[in-house]
Amino acid sequence: MKNKFVFFGTPKFSKIVLQKLIKAGFKPALVITAPDKPVGRKQKLTPSPVKVLAKKNKIPVLEPERLDNEFINKLRSDSYDFFVVAAYGKLLPPDILETPKKGALNVHPSILPRWRGASPVQHAILSGDKETGSTIMLMDDKLDHGPILAQEKLKIKKGNMAETLSDKLALHGAKLLIETIPKWIKGSLETKEQNHGLATYTKMITREDGRINWHAPAEVLKRKLMAFTPWPGLFTTWNGKRLKILSFETSNKKSFAPGKVIRHSANLTIETGKGTVIIKKIQLEGEKAKSAGEFMRGHSDIIGTMLI
Repeated sequence: MKNKFVFFGTPKFSKIVLQKLIKAGFKPALVITAPDKPVGRKQKLTPSPVKVLAKKNKIPVLEPERLDNEFINKLRSDSYDFFVVAAYGKLLPPDILETPKKGALNVHPSILPRWRGASPVQHAILSGDKETGSTIMLMDDKLDHGPILAQEKLKIKKGNMAETLSDKLALHGAKLLIETIPKWIKGSLETKEQNHGLATYTKMITREDGRINWHAPAEVLKRKLMAFTPWPGLFTTWNGKRLKILSFETSNKKSFAPGKVIRHSANLTIETGKGTVIIKKIQLEGEKAKSAGEFMRGHSDIIGTMLI
């Protein structure tokens, strides 16, 4: 492809999109990604997945801390036909969006205007949506607000965790993007304004979002587990320590005291606002992850207590 473009992206989702673009012959002239971040207990500085892939493919990389005038001037020092943005992590200001000749394309993992914002995959699962999809849009200076170039739906399979669904949507979105770019460059695509009155919004997921409210129905907690695995995960408090609930099944068994731990048919079971959760895997702060049976053998005193 003769057109010169810049790719903006940071996490695994972006890496998958970039990988597919390169494989299809759409190799960017420059990659913009988030700076290296400290990871793990040792807080080792770690490059983003997109940076690793770009370096492997000998693509120049910029990692601006801020999208300030210094960075904008660097972008303007060369001439680009368009930008592609996929989960970069920052809202691009008008000065950047106006830099390329033909504007900026965004790959968004939802059927806009539903689920604008930072966590569309998690919110689709949390809400029990039966389908989601990919949107290729022209970016403007508002959050996921620009006109649509292409959309395609994708069914959410039962049991899909957020990470699995995100990977599927990255592949799905990349395919749609690769089909869209040549048509857009030729001028054969018409844009479609979003119905802004139907817009729904997501928020940035925080660690505290993983805290369990035991008054919620068991099925809602199951969706929360699917949406928040692996991060931030689900957790509660027992004896002043954080207790991670890593895996469970749900039951319609009548419940009376949300948060109460009971033994039912040899299972470690917790009552909720409606139904119960049957624990499969659990991890107490300071210990390794254990099966429910293994945990009960070491912590039989949990039976009959209330989790908060």
